[in-house]
Amino acid sequence: MGKRKRHDDKRDTDIGLAAALAHFQSSELPSKKPQVAAEDDDDNEGWTLVGGPKKRSEKKQRTDEDGNHRTRPAHDAEAESERRKHKDKQERRGHRDSHGHREPREHRDHRDRRNHRNTSRDRSHPSPKMEKKHQDEEQRYPSIVHSHNTRLQSPLKISDLQSLVLYILADGFGPQWVAVQHRSLIRQVVVLMVPGLEQGMFTGRISLESAKVSPSPPVQGDGALMNGLSATDSMEEQQSEVKRLVMSPDDYYPVTLRPDRLPDALKSLSDIFPHVWPIRALADSNGPQVIRVHSPMHSMLNSYIPKTKEEKQMRKNPRHKGPLPQSGKSWDYKRTPITEYIADLLALNENDYVIHPAWYTTLEAKEAGHQRRMQAKQASEDGWVDSNVASLEEGDVPDDEIEQGSVTVGRELLTVDCEMCRAEDGTLVLTRISLLDWDGNVVLDELVRPDIVIQDYLTQYSGITEAMLKDVTTTLSDIQQRLLKMITPRTILVGHSLNSDLLALKLTHPFIVDTAILYPHPRGPPYRQSLKFLSQRYLSQAIQKGDKGHDSVEDARACLHLVKQKCERGPLWGSFEANMESIFKRLGRATRPGGSSRHGGGPYRTGAVVDWGEPSRGYGGEASLTIGCQSDEEVVQGIKDAIKGRATNKDGTSSKVDLVWGRLRELELVRGWWDDAKTADVEAIRKKAVERVGRAPVDSEEESEVTSSELGEAVARTVDHIAQVYQSLPPCTALIVYSGTGDPREVRRLQSMRKQFKEEYATKNWDNLSVKWTDTENQALSQAYKNIREGIGFMAVK
Repeated sequence: MGKRKRHDDKRDTDIGLAAALAHFQSSELPSKKPQVAAEDDDDNEGWTLVGGPKKRSEKKQRTDEDGNHRTRPAHDAEAESERRKHKDKQERRGHRDSHGHREPREHRDHRDRRNHRNTSRDRSHPSPKMEKKHQDEEQRYPSIVHSHNTRLQSPLKISDLQSLVLYILADGFGPQWVAVQHRSLIRQVVVLMVPGLEQGMFTGRISLESAKVSPSPPVQGDGALMNGLSATDSMEEQQSEVKRLVMSPDDYYPVTLRPDRLPDALKSLSDIFPHVWPIRALADSNGPQVIRVHSPMHSMLNSYIPKTKEEKQMRKNPRHKGPLPQSGKSWDYKRTPITEYIADLLALNENDYVIHPAWYTTLEAKEAGHQRRMQAKQASEDGWVDSNVASLEEGDVPDDEIEQGSVTVGRELLTVDCEMCRAEDGTLVLTRISLLDWDGNVVLDELVRPDIVIQDYLTQYSGITEAMLKDVTTTLSDIQQRLLKMITPRTILVGHSLNSDLLALKLTHPFIVDTAILYPHPRGPPYRQSLKFLSQRYLSQAIQKGDKGHDSVEDARACLHLVKQKCERGPLWGSFEANMESIFKRLGRATRPGGSSRHGGGPYRTGAVVDWGEPSRGYGGEASLTIGCQSDEEVVQGIKDAIKGRATNKDGTSSKVDLVWGRLRELELVRGWWDDAKTADVEAIRKKAVERVGRAPVDSEEESEVTSSELGEAVARTVDHIAQVYQSLPPCTALIVYSGTGDPREVRRLQSMRKQFKEEYATKNWDNLSVKWTDTENQALSQAYKNIREGIGFMAVK
């Protein structure tokens, strides 16, 4: 028996679980009606505009320039006549072959097409291979489908939408929450951020309609009129009983967009998208409290750098312990002077430093700082000393004394690390101090005998034993006097969690560089990353090994190397962004399927940013194309030009892009949410837009909440812009819309209040504070963070 020949159907093999489930249930998935193509769309290439997979028995249609559906283009009259004659003959024969058996329908269709090709010899006709390929592609139209068998364990996040984009266009993993069918046929992706859209608009919690309802003519037999009620009262009662969508905060699943349950302003969305998804913004938390919400733009436009093969193998190695070394192969170096990393007053207060008097510029502030130190027993009466710096300006170095290209900019650096033991009163006392200069030379390394009896030497950490201190005569006061001679106004003290070392030294200095601040913990304060962790991750060096305790010289040298690395690579090195890169940079490493001749623009993926202002200065810096706008209408036109390849790239060429990210802002402008413009030009654009939409400025006394009718009109305009973007897209283009975060005004108010409190607390007594920050305000800020995390999203393939 001969082997069966396996036919290659060119199906996608890299699919997720949700796609597999949807594949088995494809016959049950509803298919969308064909959409009318845009008149200026030159990229249809025979595709029917659909939103999901169609049944095999559906009649394939095209759309002519007038928007009417038509069948496949007919060939010449002679070929059509021959085809009809042959079909009539087959019908008279009863569709039977030479043996008298009835032929299957697909065999008859195949024979008809073959006979039609044999009778038609026109060179303009497509070849049999191209015709079959066209038919296969029509049956394999791409789609993004919600699988009903998918079990969600948590709400979708904006990072999940980003993962979907990377799965379609680059090297992302297949999503488990949605089925992407035939993703290789999705040519382009448009991501639209629309701040101001909320779940409450779909559920009826936020009204989008005017409270006044114009009465309609009375209807004979109307029950309301028969009961003596007016037509207006009847319509208002009917309006209040209109059912809206149900979206529970505890429900993670999408809700079907039913037009009969949507306000008029939102009905158009049901013609484009099948579902509305609850989407949650990323956030950092400290236990039950939310302490920070990530930017929805950052969450979409910056992705984690994929791990290399070496990193994956190291992670699988059971012998490897601790963090993976930080890779800097794709890092953009930004040489930065050491003075940029000196902690300011707020950072010193947040990290429990005793503040040097030079930071206080007024007599009131100096007196408040002195009173606070006396209450904490950290004044000169308690053995504390301050470095000889009268003002912060004394640390400045003239330009002619600064060596060109030097990261130290004429300043002297001393890296400090101390070892402490526990005294009988429970405090940590100094037992060893080590100082290193910028070149790594040991300037001071000495044991110190405390003035108080030691209860626990903490040898496993400090490395100090009773025998080591037996003959030591150096005291803390001796060390302080030597340090006061070594430390000048141009000296910068460097260390890891240096506040603990200075607390043991009973010393203050205004110029501090702390690696615990330079390399922050991902969860933010009060969490800190250990020096051992940082050394292994960023220096690939193991320190503090064994049970013999730490070596203060070794620790100081590791700290010095971390600071040097930070100066060479820039402020973002070692932060959350160090493990991330622009999504456009990641797309640039992915190639387009099928080569560049058909899709245009070269073999590698490219991206564009279309936004208000000048996006090329920030998050659009890595995109090949940026388009600055001053209205939502310009954003819509910019997206259309970018997706069609009509805009000029940064290199002066014009070509289609694979990913377009855009933002519509007029809705958040009408709602008074947009008041955080960071540059003068963007602020000028915002003010002009405020006047154009007829709203009072945010800081104006005339500012008032937008009415239901005004909000409904603004939402209707925004939805119309979304529909215009959708209509302008060529077939096989994915459109993803997300709202980002919710109303930010309460968060901004509390953040401003906290900032003012911290500034005043550093220079004033508690009773003189105009703003006080307590646990009540802290809980309120956490709740405000939770509220703005909630958003919505939509997705479809045209």
